[in-house]
Amino acid sequence: MQHFDVIIVGAGSMGMAAGYYTAKQGVRTLLIDSHNPPHTMGSHHGDTRIIRHAYGEGKQYVPLALRSQELWRQLEDASGVELFAQTGVLTAGPKDQPFLQEVRESAERYSLPLEVLSATEVHARWSGIKLPENFYACFEPTSGVLYSEKCVAAYRDLAISTGATLLTDTRVTSIELDGEGVIVQTADEHYRAQKVLLSAGAWNPSLLASLGLSIPLAPTRKTVAWFGADEERYSSDRFPAFIFNLGDSSYYGFPSFDQTGVKIGRHDGGQLIDPDRLERTFGTYLSDEGDVRSFLETYMPQAAGPLCAGRVCIYTMTPDEHFVIDRHPAHSQIMIAAGFSGHGFKFASGIGEAASQWLIDGASTLDLSMFSLSRFA
Repeated sequence: MQHFDVIIVGAGSMGMAAGYYTAKQGVRTLLIDSHNPPHTMGSHHGDTRIIRHAYGEGKQYVPLALRSQELWRQLEDASGVELFAQTGVLTAGPKDQPFLQEVRESAERYSLPLEVLSATEVHARWSGIKLPENFYACFEPTSGVLYSEKCVAAYRDLAISTGATLLTDTRVTSIELDGEGVIVQTADEHYRAQKVLLSAGAWNPSLLASLGLSIPLAPTRKTVAWFGADEERYSSDRFPAFIFNLGDSSYYGFPSFDQTGVKIGRHDGGQLIDPDRLERTFGTYLSDEGDVRSFLETYMPQAAGPLCAGRVCIYTMTPDEHFVIDRHPAHSQIMIAAGFSGHGFKFASGIGEAASQWLIDGASTLDLSMFSLSRFA
């Protein structure tokens, strides 16, 4: 049986980042993933993710967002790879939406740069956006877009170069505890460590069930699509990433990078799935294209061109859409990082660092108490 200090089960966005930060401290680290990250089987593919600091989901996220942005810049320096595009982020919706009010309040509390714009002012600046008169928008100029797959690849390369061991295309079959630590079993081998991080995305529920723990995590089939767009209006050098919170629905999207088209996804909705039986063909449901095309036709008509590409991925979310970052209540050697899909990728660097601190020191420097399991008691 091979022995490590730390085993990380699930080497996607959070897991790969945590693996780098633990290995960087000289900790014997094993990362195990069912596929070969970065890959298209989980939640980190599709080229791009939004990173924003003024946070509509809650002011409590802002310190984590700012630390994560700092760590992404450090990762760029360490890897020599461009990982971030400062496009700015525009958040729009009806004037009575609490989400936008929270964006404004979080910016005010943490002195973040934020412009509040009327519908007329938005159209004057970005002619490709058409807002009703009862809408307004918040523009955060220092935010932008992360190249998600490049981020995972950069963490992978650095983790391996600093001594981490990575097992790809290897599925964990069981996790057990004995008096000497945690035993992680695959089809071919057993591995022991003092501490284990479970960061397996949509596969976390089955792993946790084997450890006697049930968390309300809902793996959900989601899609994104790219549409041909007027490059004079929507190219990445002149158009921001965007979020539209409409009350009964929520959409997010990206400008056209290198003439690949405007990328658009719907945050709410989707079909609950078993991740091992996911229908991965885009267009299986009419809503795969229909929902996002309807949004573009209403609010960004010059971006509602021909469908260029579509992708299927997985959200894994909690009922309150906040994350789970906590110890297993019965097994303190096991840390759980789960429920990030929908708005989690931007925090992968900060959560990876925080998880590594817990794995090494038993606590993180950031306050992660809002992500405690106790809220589900």
